[in-house]
Amino acid sequence: MTDAERAHKIQMAAYRRQSRLAPRRASQIVPEGTVSGNALTIVIAIMSFLACLTLGAVTLVRDASRDWQVDILREITIQVRPIEGIDTDAEAAKAAAIAETYRGVASAEVLDNAENARLLEPWLGAGLDMDELPIPRLIVIRLSNPASVDLADLSNRLRAEVKGAGLDDHRLWTERLQTMANVTVVIGASILSLVFVATVLNVVFATRGAMASNRDVVSVLYFVGAEDGYIAREFQRHFLLLGLKGGLTGAAGASILFALLSLVIAPSMAPAETDQVSALFGRFAVGPIGYFGALGIAFLIAVMTAVTSRLTVYRYLADTD
Repeated sequence: MTDAERAHKIQMAAYRRQSRLAPRRASQIVPEGTVSGNALTIVIAIMSFLACLTLGAVTLVRDASRDWQVDILREITIQVRPIEGIDTDAEAAKAAAIAETYRGVASAEVLDNAENARLLEPWLGAGLDMDELPIPRLIVIRLSNPASVDLADLSNRLRAEVKGAGLDDHRLWTERLQTMANVTVVIGASILSLVFVATVLNVVFATRGAMASNRDVVSVLYFVGAEDGYIAREFQRHFLLLGLKGGLTGAAGASILFALLSLVIAPSMAPAETDQVSALFGRFAVGPIGYFGALGIAFLIAVMTAVTSRLTVYRYLADTD
């Protein structure tokens, strides 16, 4: 028997042995529907789901933080503290008149005692007699163009011309919100990186396991002259389909969860709870970036799976030479 006949006999025996374990097309090296392949698909789906959830949470917090900052920057507050012997109401009216003279100021509204009582009601309860409490008078300044208002000059003028007046431009709150948003983005990026690393490691182990379980077929192909690129492409095609299937499954699950949160859970909450959620997260809905980002993550995981399997095959073949 010649070497070619012996190689062909070995190849046919290997194919028959593998065909009993899982279905395989004539051009396939790696069989479909194996237990390890199904397990890898489930793992990739879970990783994709977690990655999409992380992206959705980061998007939600980032959008809410941006809305908070816009609202805060478009509104500043003047406080006129009561001073014995000074007409606080007159000083508050003077402060509002001064603020309205500045470019970029849309309106200046002096809050009356009833409005001040509503603001303090969550902490001090209802039925307050504001005349007996030394509560500062508040003037809410709404800005049409925050960038054009000279806040430093306004603050200096108020201190000089209005007794007991002070300007609060909410810069401290804006800085804290920006810091919180940045920390959230960093944490989300770290979680995404860990998910991607875990996915790559799982694909490496799965590829090496597939190479080992199909060692006879790979050895025969390698013996009869098959190039490394051909073998690597077959594994890459197989794992690309697994990655795409798992990635899209995880992304679909995350998208369904996003839709449930925005359409079912949030509207069913009590009014007070809804107000709190709206204050923290806006409409408590992930925008288009979250959904398209989930789709992008699914395809990114599929590409990572294919590239990782290809590189692993090259490394495995190099080690077996």
